[in-house]
Amino acid sequence: MSMNDTYQPINCDDYDNLELACQHHLVLTIELKNGETLQAKASDLLSRKNVEYLIVNENNLSHELRLDSIVSFSHPEIGTVTISES
Repeated sequence: MSMNDTYQPINCDDYDNLELACQHHLVLTIELKNGETLQAKASDLLSRKNVEYLIVNENNLSHELRLDSIVSFSHPEIGTVTISES
């Protein structure tokens, strides 16, 4: 997904689950649309120029993931959440 692609907001319930993961600093298994899977600690959510991002920490490095680039995320406390667009 190119950074120039039009952002597609995600479903509010999915956003709320990400917000909860950030509040508890959960380590999520995240599957991205490009096929990559990563395990990273959910840190924060931010919006910049009408695009929403999940800030994660992986190996002491911070990454910004566009919410519409995430296929699913999981953690034992919240199960697996498959992202749907709003």
